Amino acid sequence: MKRMTKAFFAFLIAFLPLMAMAQIDGEFVKPRTGKFLLQNATVVTITKGTLSNTSVLVEDGKIAQVGTNISADGAEVIDCTGMFIYPGMIDSGTRLGLVEVSSVAETNDYSEVGNVSPNMQALTAVNPNSEAIPVTRVSGVTTTLTIPSGGLFPGTAALINLVGYTPDQMYAGFKAVVMNFPSSARRGRFDRRSDDDIKKDNEKALKEANEVWEKAKTYHQLKSSGATLEYYPEMDQMAKVISGELPMMIEVNAAGDIQNALKWIEGKDAKFIFSGVAEGWRVADEIAEAGIPVLAGPVQELPTRQSDRYDAAYSNPGKMAKAGVKVAIRTNEEENVRNLPFHAAFAAAYGMGKEEAWKAVTINPAEIFGLSDRYGSVEAGKVANLIVSTDDPFETKAQIMHVFINGYRIPLSNRHIRLYQEFLERSPGLKAN
Repeated sequence: MKRMTKAFFAFLIAFLPLMAMAQIDGEFVKPRTGKFLLQNATVVTITKGTLSNTSVLVEDGKIAQVGTNISADGAEVIDCTGMFIYPGMIDSGTRLGLVEVSSVAETNDYSEVGNVSPNMQALTAVNPNSEAIPVTRVSGVTTTLTIPSGGLFPGTAALINLVGYTPDQMYAGFKAVVMNFPSSARRGRFDRRSDDDIKKDNEKALKEANEVWEKAKTYHQLKSSGATLEYYPEMDQMAKVISGELPMMIEVNAAGDIQNALKWIEGKDAKFIFSGVAEGWRVADEIAEAGIPVLAGPVQELPTRQSDRYDAAYSNPGKMAKAGVKVAIRTNEEENVRNLPFHAAFAAAYGMGKEEAWKAVTINPAEIFGLSDRYGSVEAGKVANLIVSTDDPFETKAQIMHVFINGYRIPLSNRHIRLYQEFLERSPGLKAN
């Protein structure tokens, strides 16, 4: 009940300003490309400071120029006086596009049968027409990592930009094989297993993980030697981790499991990223020493233990960042990815600071995903993923006025706003017979 109440109020806070600014015209508008000059804004570049009275030129899907006195020749001019330009926010862990209605199984496509299916591609399952995508965009989130779940190796996650008619058009250039690290903790309050059974299950899962890893090493060695191999898609995908072609993203949360995961990756010549990391604050120094970046969240969450402070989840990203861990923030949501700005705001308020929190939803994930030359800041030459806001989007009073993704100007409309428009003025309304 507490979670439902929290979600309801988050909905009201996020969308009432947008509803108020929406035009009541019912006209359908598509994303459109072109040459756009965003004039006279305060530009928060993230990497090169904050620039006052500055303009941004968008052309051919890229940020062509950032500065003053930029020629408007051939461009559609958008006056941004009194407003702020930020890079589009990146959510580093969602199931956006894989889930439409979580309670309706037919609309869910985030897991496959079997415990080891790393070859299953989240990108293939993404629904570009998901109603949750425009709901997310109008909150300033332009890019998300969509992740499969279920099983030990459930599949391969993909980074997507939130515009496009096909998954391939949405693909933003990063994939990672996902591993759910064997947990030594209880699965919840209804987990009635004995401590001995929990230990045995954990050992069994770790043994299977080790066997899969060794098989993948052997497969990679044979493939590299030119040997003829039978069709084995699971190992072919795992071999990409061994070769360094793809990183492995390890979902791990309890402090003891994080320590076990750090031991498990020792000596393995591959790139690893930790996700979730709910109790990362307990072992932050160890994570920092290992040099493992983390995708932390959700931030707006209850403590993992009843004995923890109420703000354990809120302060987790900040404590890890202060220990020297590179932190990106995720919502771990499907329908409510739109709340990413507020997850980051909580992290900022509870020790991370606004500047680092902004990095955690822009340049940090871009760097972790190896895409910092394309995303994460407002710089000439980068992909034009931009948002224009009346205030800092971490503030509930802020209104997102313009959104650009891949240089496309995105219409600020979604199902929520359309429903609001539909019922705003019901005069005279339909009369009963």
